[in-house]
Amino acid sequence: MAENKRARGAKVVVIDPRRTATAEEADLHLPIAPGMDTALFCGLLVHLADLCALDYGYIDAHTRGFENALAQARAIAPDLAATARITRLPRADVGRFFDLFRATPNTVTCFSQGVNQSAQGTDKVNAIINCHLASGRIGRPGQGPFSLTGQPNAMGGREVGGLANQLAAHMRFTPADIERVGRFWNAPRMAAREGAKAVQMFEAIARGRIKALWVMATNPAVSLPRAGYVREALKTLDLFVVSENVLCNDTVDAGAHVLLPAAAWGEKDGTVTNSERRISRQRRFLPAAGEAKPDWWIVTQVARRMGFAAQFPYGCAAEIFREHAALSAFENGGQRDFDIGALAAISDEGFDALDPVQWPLRAGETPQEKDRRFFVDGGFYTADRRARFIAPDRPAAKAPTSKKFPFRLNTGRVRDQWHTMTRSGLSARLGAHTPEPLVEVHPADAEAFDLADGGFAQVATRWGSCVLKVVVSERQRRGSLFAPIHWSAATASAARVGDLVMPETDRYSGQPDAKATPASIAPVQFAFRGFALTRAPMSPPPGTWWARVAVTRASGLLLATNEGPEVWRGRARQMLGTELAEYVDQQRGVYRAACFAAGELTGCLFIGAAETAPQWDAVKTLFAAQTLADDARRVLLTGRPAEGFFSAGPIVCACFSVGMATIRAAIQAGAASAEAIGEALRAGTNCGSCLPELKRLLADTDLAADCAATPPQPPARVADDRAHVPTATP
Repeated sequence: MAENKRARGAKVVVIDPRRTATAEEADLHLPIAPGMDTALFCGLLVHLADLCALDYGYIDAHTRGFENALAQARAIAPDLAATARITRLPRADVGRFFDLFRATPNTVTCFSQGVNQSAQGTDKVNAIINCHLASGRIGRPGQGPFSLTGQPNAMGGREVGGLANQLAAHMRFTPADIERVGRFWNAPRMAAREGAKAVQMFEAIARGRIKALWVMATNPAVSLPRAGYVREALKTLDLFVVSENVLCNDTVDAGAHVLLPAAAWGEKDGTVTNSERRISRQRRFLPAAGEAKPDWWIVTQVARRMGFAAQFPYGCAAEIFREHAALSAFENGGQRDFDIGALAAISDEGFDALDPVQWPLRAGETPQEKDRRFFVDGGFYTADRRARFIAPDRPAAKAPTSKKFPFRLNTGRVRDQWHTMTRSGLSARLGAHTPEPLVEVHPADAEAFDLADGGFAQVATRWGSCVLKVVVSERQRRGSLFAPIHWSAATASAARVGDLVMPETDRYSGQPDAKATPASIAPVQFAFRGFALTRAPMSPPPGTWWARVAVTRASGLLLATNEGPEVWRGRARQMLGTELAEYVDQQRGVYRAACFAAGELTGCLFIGAAETAPQWDAVKTLFAAQTLADDARRVLLTGRPAEGFFSAGPIVCACFSVGMATIRAAIQAGAASAEAIGEALRAGTNCGSCLPELKRLLADTDLAADCAATPPQPPARVADDRAHVPTATP
């Protein structure tokens, strides 16, 4: 998107309560009031109608229900001024957005969990789709609503019926579809109604309505609303099975009776489908570890042992794919969008060699070089082949704020982590950018509630509480809090944000309202902070705030505590061993210890006054070395880099492990643009997600002043900050 903007002048509008990294690249950022997306797009529809900027030919030929949808939009947001007032946006900015949409035929509206994870998420999506239908901007190149799903292969999961309200091959729980799938599978006891969606499923478990559960490739004891409630519900099951490729996570630890070793992503073989309906072969590139097996094999074996061997004859992924393709074409006749009947007889060799192919690909057809587009000329998959405008409900918060809970808690993701960190949390490079669980607060709110940047706060809702590091940021909307979802009981002491999220869900999709829970925030004081590094993971002492961080050749813990040096001096021997080098300064509240074995640094513990955040970058650098010379050992307990060791500082570019200190050195040496930094360091030249941060550093006048006063650092042109870490002696 950034390259499109640079090379071809595309305009980017970001609609988000927070000023995210994406918003840094935008021509216009609309920090919308939480939950008001429906109002904004209803206002847009009204604006387009009032200016006669709709495609009435498309509306008349290919849709139904436009009049009702427009009338409801007028009731919600009758004009530009009302839209600005409801969304709490500047009128001029709303007008600019409306004008950009009207004047730019090639408009794509990308939306993801910020829209979907809402008790009115379906209404928000319908309001977006209504604008595209009414303007005829759907199906054509560069035009349309575009759902950016929150899971890999989300499209593929829907194709095989991976939702509670679907049967396989995009069929639904209608009598005709139930009967059709039952005949194809020779299944006389087909499910006859929709299943429970995720949040409702765990409510049913808690009530005793569901007695057995099999969890695959997800961690609901962290990710679902009221995560603590979910964890307790799991403990009541008569049979609780988990298929996983890690030995423990919060869900497994909730009391799984059976843990099945499942193959990981790089060990699996099959197909995935992307958002342009393109099916691609996924071929394993690693052997499965130990007894790990792919999920289809595990399910097949369990089914056979339950007496269904005839219905589960599969011996390889290709056999399952052929059945999948045949079902998609079964009694289809062009009535259902998903149809890959042309692949129903594909050979094992053909499956292995399958090139990416876009559906539909009906029997007798061959893959087309040109993309096949839906809906340019109508042909929607309804009974009369016309699209339906849906009149959304008026936007309204499901749970109001109050004097006790005056904030809206918005939950989401950070740049370098994935969901509950059971895998991405093992990467030292990914953990270096945002190592601690945090809550983002607007400066005015921080001042009003006595919160300090870099300090700690308790965030609480009706359903739970967390203790998180405070990040004061102008990029956060006033009156809202933002907390990432990634940390769990396995990776932090009090940071499972799912505990805080209210259980309200969308009545159609079942999606949880994860962006607007009423919340409170209050400062939490710790007298001391520090860190511990060991070669093998260790358990933190009870009563300590901690966050586990992956470190190169080590396991790290960031710590906060009210217990002083003497207490930690006693604990050091339990945590690290008895052969310690120590430094104690009772007056300043400092304790530091290091443990060595055969010349190798095997553990260290640093505790100091809470006013100073843990300065562990130099010590992490020493930990990455195989052995340390005498001068490096002597300087270790000072927390400063040894001669010949360069601390890169906090990581900014995860792709190439380029740290803050290295970037400062490059700026000091004359790198005056993100492109120049990339030329010198490679930072920002791969995935590009650090580019907004590089630009902020370049624009930081304080950094510029620091650079002017800082002595020259080691040479700026490095391929990887690890090049500064010797493998033997300095």
